[in-house]
Amino acid sequence: MSDVSLPVQAPMPASQHRGADPRPASAVSHGAGLAGLVGVLVWVGCARTWGMDGPYAALVDLVACGVPMVLWSLIVDKVHRRPSTGIDWSLARPWRETIDLSLTKLAAFWATWGAIAVIYGTGRFYWEGNFAFAMWCFTNVAPILLVASVPYVIWLDRYLVEPRDGAWSLGAWLTGQAGVDQRAIHNHLRSWGVKAFFLAFMLAIVPGGFGEFIRGDVPVLMRDPVALAKWLITFMFLIDVAFATVGYILTLRPLDSHIRSANPFAAAWMAALMCYPPIILMSDGGPLDYHPGTREWDYWFQYHPVLLALVGAALVALTAIYAWATMAFGLRFSNLTNRGILTHGPYAWSRHPAYLSKNLFWWLSTMPVLTMGTPVDAMRATLILAAVSGVYYWRARTEERHLGLDPDYQAYSAWMTRNGPVPRVFAWVSGTRRADGDAAAAGRDGGEL
Repeated sequence: MSDVSLPVQAPMPASQHRGADPRPASAVSHGAGLAGLVGVLVWVGCARTWGMDGPYAALVDLVACGVPMVLWSLIVDKVHRRPSTGIDWSLARPWRETIDLSLTKLAAFWATWGAIAVIYGTGRFYWEGNFAFAMWCFTNVAPILLVASVPYVIWLDRYLVEPRDGAWSLGAWLTGQAGVDQRAIHNHLRSWGVKAFFLAFMLAIVPGGFGEFIRGDVPVLMRDPVALAKWLITFMFLIDVAFATVGYILTLRPLDSHIRSANPFAAAWMAALMCYPPIILMSDGGPLDYHPGTREWDYWFQYHPVLLALVGAALVALTAIYAWATMAFGLRFSNLTNRGILTHGPYAWSRHPAYLSKNLFWWLSTMPVLTMGTPVDAMRATLILAAVSGVYYWRARTEERHLGLDPDYQAYSAWMTRNGPVPRVFAWVSGTRRADGDAAAAGRDGGEL
């Protein structure tokens, strides 16, 4: 037996380890989201200065958010040149070669929009309350969309690498042509289903939050920490809603913000739709309404000013993370879709920063274990809020199932398992990381189980 000791390898420095395991590239740059945020801040400042708190000013806020992102994406990021757009700008086919394809697609688009119009017209709730504003927007935009779609589709088809997409397959099916791809049709219909359902909701809530923030009286708010916190929370939601609404509108290939795929799993749609009106289960009086018997955070801490300020600041911070998670999408925010994989910003910390921050906000703001009723009321509220959090866990899992079909997401998810702070904490708490570490140590020692 030799008495010569084997050299001991020094542990790799953390910085070197990170360099050896770089984070996968993100489909969206930091600059795109920041450009949109600057546009929102400038317009909000103008609106507060001039007292413009109405619905038209709220719509201008969407323009102020979207235009800078479009310009940044085209001029700086040059997204229109990415292969993922499916566009080859060197093709420039004569329009006579592609006109039949384009007319087929236009038939599909107009049929799809007609079906959506029938659904809107049938649903009485779409013409009441906040949704009436969304219907006003659609009614005024529809003629412009119909006219603009003709030159847009004809122009774009000249450069598409594969113009026979889902829209073409639906149009071909409607007109009795051969070569129809049923899966492409289903994806087309799911994609427009997402836009129809969520864009109506987003437009419905745009004016309310915008006007509420613009009308805020800063001198008065500065004397009331609770009112200040709620005002700042409203501002964070204003940012969130602006980016989300722009994302649902601008699903365009030249911006590389088109929908690659819409979630094909029924469970994902069920989990998502139950969180939004008119199907929402968490609304007042709904089966997952956890508010009866509870009070908000400002009630419980009203006689403890330091705690009141700290909890208010924490709630603002959680809402800021939520808004940041939406802003990180740039032009691409959308539920139930894959429009490119994000790996930057809050998504370098957690796979689901919006869901995590939203649920922490609800638990901290409501504190369901505290009740104005009986211990049974507290238990009921706690269990129902736990069920709500369970719904969002279900949403996260169904989204991962869909996105996991994309190799880019597989690489990102694996990187997050190794490096993401939030997944690492959950792994440590559950003991998964310890088990992985023991297995790795056994491998290094050459041991067998």
